[in-house]
Amino acid sequence: MSTSAKPSTESASPASDAARPAGAVTDRLVQANTRYADKFTDPGMDARPVLQVAVVACMDARLDLHAALGLELGDCHTIRNAGGVVTDDVIRSLTISQRALGTRSIVLIHHTNCGLESITEEFRQELEHEVGQRPVWAVEAYTDADQDVRQSMQRVRTSPFLLHNDDIRGFVFDVTTGLLREIDPSA
Repeated sequence: MSTSAKPSTESASPASDAARPAGAVTDRLVQANTRYADKFTDPGMDARPVLQVAVVACMDARLDLHAALGLELGDCHTIRNAGGVVTDDVIRSLTISQRALGTRSIVLIHHTNCGLESITEEFRQELEHEVGQRPVWAVEAYTDADQDVRQSMQRVRTSPFLLHNDDIRGFVFDVTTGLLREIDPSA
């Protein structure tokens, strides 16, 4: 290990971060956690969301869900995946959220300019060719975010595992304006 001083993380540019060796970003996150923990006080909450809502959204790094929705720590359950699509694992999380932790409302959020709009289900075949095993999961790629939100709302509404399906709403978040656009499930 070099004895020269490391550059400050505050002055590091995204380009220099990309050139770091594997693990360096994780090291930075762990260091940030140490600083966070130094100031942390137990908020005294339990796992039940204060607003009794679960939000399902894309994992896209451009979506700051808490800020965009005016949420605070403890207000909601947040479930994120590629595309924000309702998969079996999302149903699993929503079922636990409702049945064990008291949520009643579900908000589904896709967004404009999503990476899933630029790939196809052929991605699975390419992976199979590369690694010798086809993934058991579907890519869930789509070309129409509005229609995919409708499909996700329908999957939630028809799941036999969920107790509450009367307050399910779907939206598309515009990554250039920060605004949500509500999707009519029957359109």
